[in-house]
Parts: sequence; structure tokens; C-alpha cells
Amino acid sequence: MEALIIPVLVVLAGLGISGVKVTSSSRSMLVERLGKYDRELRPGLSLVIPGLERVVSHESLKERVLDIPPQQCITRDNVSIEVDAVVYWQLLEHARAYYGVDNLQAAMVNLVLTQIRAEMGKLDLDQTFTTRSEVNETLLKELDQATDPWGVKVTRVELRDIQPSQGVQQAMEQQMTAEREKRAAILRSEGERESQVNAARGRAEALVLDAKAKQEAVLLDADAQAKQQLLLAKARAESATQLAAVIEAHPAAAEGLRLLLAKDWMAMGQEMARSHGGSVLMVDPQSPASLLAALKGLQEKGGS
Repeated sequence: MEALIIPVLVVLAGLGISGVKVTSSSRSMLVERLGKYDRELRPGLSLVIPGLERVVSHESLKERVLDIPPQQCITRDNVSIEVDAVVYWQLLEHARAYYGVDNLQAAMVNLVLTQIRAEMGKLDLDQTFTTRSEVNETLLKELDQATDPWGVKVTRVELRDIQPSQGVQQAMEQQMTAEREKRAAILRSEGERESQVNAARGRAEALVLDAKAKQEAVLLDADAQAKQQLLLAKARAESATQLAAVIEAHPAAAEGLRLLLAKDWMAMGQEMARSHGGSVLMVDPQSPASLLAALKGLQEKGGS
């Protein structure tokens, strides 16, 4: 009898030890009793009745990363592209995920692939590159709603790479090259135009400045001549006034004036004789006034 007790105690001890379950932090265990879901074991020490209960699932409750493999998609403008993504998700309700879907990660991968194909089909090729953040937000919203019955929370969706086909890439490179060449040609033409405009503006400003300088020179010369003529006229007037005063004060001085005028008249006559055009001076040598008038008229004629 004692020989049987020891093995029984050993078996019971083994069963007792196997019934003690320690769940680590951020993990969860599902327990079934006689094939039916009974409870969820949270972090800490728990007891499971051997033979009646068993742990059927042990999962992490931390946020996890699901890598979505590349897949072929067709855009709205019938361009073939290859898209892959990464999904960040967290298990919130372990029991719903275990009993709601047979293979959770495979179901999520297929769901993401379907949603990506649907979203890419709504966009043109250019929009797939420029609206990536909007597509990520749309995928996040749709996937979160779709996985909610499984007790899963999708926290973030990122389109990792969008790769057009080889032919499309070559066409895009040619288009970008043509755009760069177009911009370069426009910049060169604008530079040449600005250079020509600046040169023309410089020539125009130089002509204006030269014209202004010439105008100012003419005005200054005319003003100088006018001032010179005015001074000469004043000098002649003062000389005539003084001469008239002398003659009036000294009648005998008229004879001397007559001799001086006759001398000047003879010198002028000789000069007139040497001129090519020739001139005739009619004057009374005995009259100083007539001689002065004749000389003045001759001088004005020569000046004109």
C-alpha cells in the first residue's frame, strides 16, 4: 500500500505543478474547460485544473508590426504599380480574436491587401505619390473598423514603397528630363531678355544723359553770350554817354574825334578793300555822327 501511495503523490504533485500558470506582463492566456471557453488569465499567478481545463492560446498584448508583402495594383489611369505597406496593430480582446477568426495575421494581411488595391484604384499615378498621407489615414480608418469585431486595434498604417513598372519609370524619367530642360531653357531666355533689356535701358539712359548735358552746355553758352553782349552793350552805352558828355562840355574836342574817326575809317577802308566780297561805305568825313552811323551799319552787316 505504501508502495502505491508514493507514486500517487508524485503524480498529484506533478498535476498540481502543471496546473499553476504564471502569466507575464502584457500577455494573455485563454482557458477552456471541457472544450468550452471559460476565462482569460491576466498577468500574475493563476491555477488551471489539470484534466478539466487547458490553455488554448497565449498571446502578447503589446503593439505589433505586420509586414504586408508587395502586390500589384492598377491605378485609375490604368498604370501598373507595386505597393507594400506596414501595419501597426494591438490585440485588445484576446478571446474575440481567437474565436472570431481562424488565422488572425493571415486574415489581416489579406484585408490590408484588399484595401490597398481598392484605394489605389481610386487614384491616378501622380496622386499615389502626392496623397500618400491621405491614403494612410483612409486605410487606417477602414482597417480599424474591419478588425474591430476581432478585438484588434489598428494604430497606424504606412505605405512603405510605391514602385511603378519599368516602362512607367522610364517614361517618368523622360518626362522629368524634359521638364528640367524646359525650365532651363525658360531661365536662359529670361536671363537673355533681362540682359537685353538692361543693355537697352543703359543705352537709353546714356542718350538721355548726353542730351541733357548738351542741352545744359547750350544753355550755359547762350547765357554766357547773352551776358557778354549785355556787358558789351553796357560798355558801349557808357562809352557813348561819356563821349557825348565830353563833346558837349568841350566843343573843341569834336575836331580831335573827327581825326580819330577818319583814321579808323581809313583803316577800315583798307580792310574792306582786301575782303573778297567787297563793300561800299558812303559817309561824310566831316560829320562824326554820320561816320559813326556808317561804321555801325557796316559792322552789323558784317556780323550778320
